[in-house]
Amino acid sequence: MISFKPFIWDSCPPETMPFKQSEEFKGIRFLGRCSDYNVADTWYPTWGEDDVLYSPFTDGTTMGVTSISDRFYLDKPVEKREWSTFQRKSTTGQGALKGDDPLNLEIIPIGTLEGDPFPYGGRYPCGSLMHNGIWYYGTYCLSPFGQTWYGNMQYNWPWMGPFVGFSISRDKGKTWEECPYTPEKNIFNETGFCGYPVKIGSPHFVDFGKNMEHSPDGKAYLVAHGSDLKFYPVKNFTHLSWITGDQIYLLRVTPTPENINNPEAYEFFAGYDSNGEAVWSKSFNEIQPLLEWQDNMGCVTVTYNAPLKKYIMAVTDGENTCAKMNTYILEADQITGPWKLITYMKDFGEQAYFVNFPSKFISEDGKKMWMCYSGNFVNGWNGINIVENPPGSHYGLVLQEIELV
Repeated sequence: MISFKPFIWDSCPPETMPFKQSEEFKGIRFLGRCSDYNVADTWYPTWGEDDVLYSPFTDGTTMGVTSISDRFYLDKPVEKREWSTFQRKSTTGQGALKGDDPLNLEIIPIGTLEGDPFPYGGRYPCGSLMHNGIWYYGTYCLSPFGQTWYGNMQYNWPWMGPFVGFSISRDKGKTWEECPYTPEKNIFNETGFCGYPVKIGSPHFVDFGKNMEHSPDGKAYLVAHGSDLKFYPVKNFTHLSWITGDQIYLLRVTPTPENINNPEAYEFFAGYDSNGEAVWSKSFNEIQPLLEWQDNMGCVTVTYNAPLKKYIMAVTDGENTCAKMNTYILEADQITGPWKLITYMKDFGEQAYFVNFPSKFISEDGKKMWMCYSGNFVNGWNGINIVENPPGSHYGLVLQEIELV
């Protein structure tokens, strides 16, 4: 365990912040207790009916099992690259987190899955849901390969690719039914190649508690960050990457093996009617942003805090993808909003990403939670040494105890 003196993060939202301050919550207090799990990154726990948390992981080693989601090329020009020219295949990992103490979890790697990213450079895990003993595991694509320089600026995966679809396991990760889609022919027929914008690039399931027990209608909801050409009328290149974006989108589906990869089974948030009520559409073409803030959005997750009857949203704005990152926390009574600000944490981590709040670790009164994230994946940028702020913010699996103020 890593310990430090408790403190309240100083919220300092930019003047362009489009969200009103919450009347109920004014910030987050870090309680000075943090885990020290040195494993891979990309942890999005989903709470199974067996009381175990199941999660993807990648780009590192977890208890002896290694998963790397990019794909190295041999030294050949782009136009001559073919399947045989890859040095290794892209993989995503699966793991289980057993125990009730966030500081003393048993981390069990289950295995890895291969997933071809072609014509993109990497294929990474995103939406993960364990429901009625069936695991739905999504992947999305990124390009161009790895860390890239444009002029004197360094970027990491600056193009968000499409969401591919779901692999399915009926035995909690022991065996898998392969995703029926490919990056080129993906479930929602989007393309992110050469920076073209996608709306459902990296979706994550709303955490409704153990076996989705608090879903308002039995449906699984997903949030995803993306963009469209609204802010970029002249060119087809947007500020959209694995950790940056302009908008948040919302969709839902009744989770069954028959539905999960059927685009016709989904409903998409399509704005509000004249009475301010949310509109849902079966047509992907009618999807509308749930939230938007140009150049200030990015990777998003939502957890339902059952004791408070509140939805808690975490959004990370990754700046230029290889810099200090900003995370802000929002709350709402309904998943369709209105969303209000709890805190804006500038330079959180200082480079924290994939922030979420596992519902298993919410206190009985709802005021205390554990923040899950990874941090500081770049070993310094522009000659600046990375600082762990708050303490314990390292690459791997981080769980920080926090309290709503």
